[in-house]
Amino acid sequence: MDFKDYYKILGVEPSADDKAIKAAYRKLARKYHPDVSKEPGAEDKFKEANEAYEVLGDAQKRAEFDEIRKYGGQHGRPFQAPPGWENRGGGGGGFDNGDFSDFFSSMFGARGGSPFGRGQQQQRSAGRRGQDVELELAIFLEETLSKDSKQISFQVPQTNAMGQRTGFTTKTLNVKIPAGVTDGERIRLKGQGAPGLGGGANGDLFLTLRLAPHPQFDVEGHDLIITVPLAPWEAALGAKVAVPTLTGRINLTIRPDSQSGQRLRVKGMGLTNKQGERGDLYAQLKVVMPSQSDAKARELWSKLSEQAAFDPRANWSK
Repeated sequence: MDFKDYYKILGVEPSADDKAIKAAYRKLARKYHPDVSKEPGAEDKFKEANEAYEVLGDAQKRAEFDEIRKYGGQHGRPFQAPPGWENRGGGGGGFDNGDFSDFFSSMFGARGGSPFGRGQQQQRSAGRRGQDVELELAIFLEETLSKDSKQISFQVPQTNAMGQRTGFTTKTLNVKIPAGVTDGERIRLKGQGAPGLGGGANGDLFLTLRLAPHPQFDVEGHDLIITVPLAPWEAALGAKVAVPTLTGRINLTIRPDSQSGQRLRVKGMGLTNKQGERGDLYAQLKVVMPSQSDAKARELWSKLSEQAAFDPRANWSK
């Protein structure tokens, strides 16, 4: 029987913590998932990663495996069974291993008991936890302010009693978007993934939230930026401009002699943070020239230039 070094399979050191082990497993699972990977042998590597995480992701199984590593095999030497191994009954008394290897079955047997026995076998549930489901969910900026739930539909893998993939089913949920979400934030919905096997717990649904681009607003943290186009005379003389927000329009006062690129702050009209407080809206002014002008308009511009005697590049000579 070949020794399997689960640390090498996941590509982590034996001293790795639970977070590093989980991250390594997720990386391999995404890379070799049979539904998406085109690499040769992807399915076998996917099964190996699952088996490695089944052991290293469980504190008790990991402790037992660490003890077994002391008996050789991890450095290429023939594997030597530890004392009490012969009491395990090989493959576990008819236990259906699903996608697990003979090495795993010999370690944990029909009920996953310790291979060291010490005169008794620990009883552990033979149930397997269901697969987690990863999903990216696009969120409109307006939805981050809404108290209504968002309906989502996604594919959940289905397996038979042996743990073999049999297809997918569509699941629909109403999800409440948490206050203060940011782009790329990941939330967990416990038990909403694939069903477990043999009484095992359901997997979880992990949603990675993506803020959908808005045609009018840019996002900076929990603040919003909107560009407000102004005619030259509006910037020069001042004006009242109706400016859109996520919840309606407001009248913004433009003071005389305003500058292009200037930002005006509208307090409390941005996105909501984790504390339920809203950020600000910044109206960035942009002076826009008419695309066309007739002879009369050009005459007026000429008179204005003479009257104003203004050189916008005067600082270049300094």
